[in-house]
Amino acid sequence: MFDRYLLEKSKKVRETVAGKFQRMGAKADQITWLGFMLGLCAPLLIVLHAYSWALLFIVLNRLADTLDGALARLNGPTDRGAFLDITLDFLFYSSIPLGFAFADPANNALPASVLIYSFIGTGCSFLAFAVIAEKRGIASSTYPNKGFYYLGGLTESSETLLLFVLMCLLPDRFSWLAYGFAALCAITTVTRIIAGFTLFSSRSKAG
Repeated sequence: MFDRYLLEKSKKVRETVAGKFQRMGAKADQITWLGFMLGLCAPLLIVLHAYSWALLFIVLNRLADTLDGALARLNGPTDRGAFLDITLDFLFYSSIPLGFAFADPANNALPASVLIYSFIGTGCSFLAFAVIAEKRGIASSTYPNKGFYYLGGLTESSETLLLFVLMCLLPDRFSWLAYGFAALCAITTVTRIIAGFTLFSSRSKAG
């Protein structure tokens, strides 16, 4: 919901930092992998109840995620980079509630499962829409620089980051945060299904 606004406001900073990494010879895929490996430290730290340290690695992962896109645009975006970015993002997102489930199975396993299920809904609807949009040659005017059609919603990356921050700051409230965000994800999934059903029905192709 806030991704577009935040991306616009941080554009100059991201381009400046990306330019410095470009001059150092860094590649966007390298930043993507580095960010993913840093992000995977977070669930391990959550299992150990080291929530402050987990929060640090979550933030590092998200910073890398904003940087790799800016660097890709400077070096020339690739399909491989777009594929790698979204795949590792979804793996990272699901790893955080999984970490909380292992940290306190008795209290967190069920809400973590519900949250991960809701991530499946947003992820599947997001990617399915992108596939059909690409097939039909439909471009996004909201996120024109993305490597594929980026369909927004109530629960985008900025909202997910806020959720993870709150979970690390208030781990005893994990279940409430998980259920609440899962409800927002459900709304996002439903609106995406409606959008896809409506758009693709009106632009149907024979066969």
